[in-house]
Amino acid sequence: MSAMVTQRMDPPDAMSPMRVLLVEDDEALGRQVVETLQRAGYDVDWVRRGDRALSAEFATFSLVVLDLMLPGAHGLDILKALRRDHVDVPVLVLSARQDTGDKVRSLELGADDYLTKPFWPEELLARVRARLRRPALAHGAAGVTETGPLRVDREARVVRVDGVATDLTRVEFELIAALARRPGAALSRGWLVEHVLDGSRDGGERTLDVHVSRLRRKLGRAGKLIATVWGVGYRLDVSATPPRP
Repeated sequence: MSAMVTQRMDPPDAMSPMRVLLVEDDEALGRQVVETLQRAGYDVDWVRRGDRALSAEFATFSLVVLDLMLPGAHGLDILKALRRDHVDVPVLVLSARQDTGDKVRSLELGADDYLTKPFWPEELLARVRARLRRPALAHGAAGVTETGPLRVDREARVVRVDGVATDLTRVEFELIAALARRPGAALSRGWLVEHVLDGSRDGGERTLDVHVSRLRRKLGRAGKLIATVWGVGYRLDVSATPPRP
């Protein structure tokens, strides 16, 4: 495994401890990542084997930092199992593999970010903070996601833009609800087709693109929050606030 580049760190952050699960078999790199995250104020559980990670209670963690090449089970198999069980915890993949195909495949399976080795501790912390900060900013009450002018209430099945309810079809609502469950994360077109569309009635990826286009138009200025992730799918861009008309 490639080692993480070391550099002097700033003092620990003043924050409430959040639990991070690190799945990494390289001892030297694992110690460095644990030390970096602990110094920043995070509680870190470190698992060194993929098969042991498969039995982890993922829902009890705020973030999973996941290597791909692991003994016992491949990191992508762990990622597939996690998303198959509908666990929404953010996943940051760490890997020495820099092939675009590996990055795309990780994102398609539900990873939220992909960081290649070697990397600076500051970059790791920036990625971790970004993944933990986005859901915290976007989520309000249970089942409600708010970002900019957009408010998605999944329990009431109501979507509002600037406080005004928007009339959506079933598929359009399920699309925005799926994106709102994991704000800032890229959801693959294949996953959205499988989990949102009715294959026997709603069609496949081309039909999905048509639904997204219509949804954007209905959401008005908030439609710009639905970002296209080229080669992967779509995400709800919580970093962008559309200007008022």
